Amino acid sequence: MKTCTRCLLPGNFPSVRYDSNGVCNYCRFYQDFERRKDEGQSVYLEKMEKLIERHRNRGDYDILMAYSGGKDSTYALDLFKNRFHLRVLALTFDHGFVSSRAMRNITTVIERLGIDHITFKPSFEMLKRIFVLSIQRNIFTTKTIERASTICTSCMNFVKLITIKTALEKRIPFLGFGWSPGQAPIQSSVMKNNPGFIRSMQKAIFDPLFEAMGEDISPYFLTERHFDEESFFPYNLHPLAFMKYDEEAIYRRIRQLGWIPPDDTDPNSTNCLMNAFANRVHLEKYGFHPYVFEISGHIRMGIITREEGLRRLNEPENDQIIEYIKNKLGI
Repeated sequence: MKTCTRCLLPGNFPSVRYDSNGVCNYCRFYQDFERRKDEGQSVYLEKMEKLIERHRNRGDYDILMAYSGGKDSTYALDLFKNRFHLRVLALTFDHGFVSSRAMRNITTVIERLGIDHITFKPSFEMLKRIFVLSIQRNIFTTKTIERASTICTSCMNFVKLITIKTALEKRIPFLGFGWSPGQAPIQSSVMKNNPGFIRSMQKAIFDPLFEAMGEDISPYFLTERHFDEESFFPYNLHPLAFMKYDEEAIYRRIRQLGWIPPDDTDPNSTNCLMNAFANRVHLEKYGFHPYVFEISGHIRMGIITREEGLRRLNEPENDQIIEYIKNKLGI
């Protein structure tokens, strides 16, 4: 199959287009972006710092951090605590497939940083039905399959809604995320959540799930009471989108916090056992790897080489772990 001559986007990637030299539209756009990058990075950092000073110390916590225990969210957690000096409440969404090593990392890092922490663990039977449904049906928009597997999209939508709901109820002005560059647009790295957009996003998720599962899913979604609090809707902050991203430096720092790389996850996750299974399902359904967009972005940015990107995409999944996931999901 044809592949971009600079990154790794394949010809069956839904929105890819090649020029006469075999370079994809994303690489061509990135060349233009590079000319404005340095200026843009300083603008976003300045904007974030000003917002932090404006909203600091207004409640018990300054920021609610969606903490998965992975490499990037651990580094972002450290930034929020030690660089930006925020009072952090960390929230971990336990979907039943968090690596045991990641669980130990979470406990170690939280204690090392001295951060308050809560774990949100929904009913596994309910989550299992959602994960199986996301395999059987295309319950999300076509655009979402370019960025992540349908299983991961289901999980991340829950994380977003639960963190927004918690932040509203606790009057926390900021939501922190540890998305790596390319996982979310830089334009959304310092952004106030818009209630109208959140309402539309929630409806797009809620309707197909409610049709399949009924009232069981209602406790995990925002109610009209939450939307009545428009002025309290939190800002999203994900600083890794515009700050220097150096994987070696990140690993050095988080190892100082006691973080140890898991040996039971695939090369594209440092916290989730189910990721390998989700990747395989996505490959079989759509013919391209769900991480190819993110990895191609990292190649353009010089974070990894093209050869390293190929390795991460082509390394075979652990069949024992995949069988464990399938058995636990009842597949």
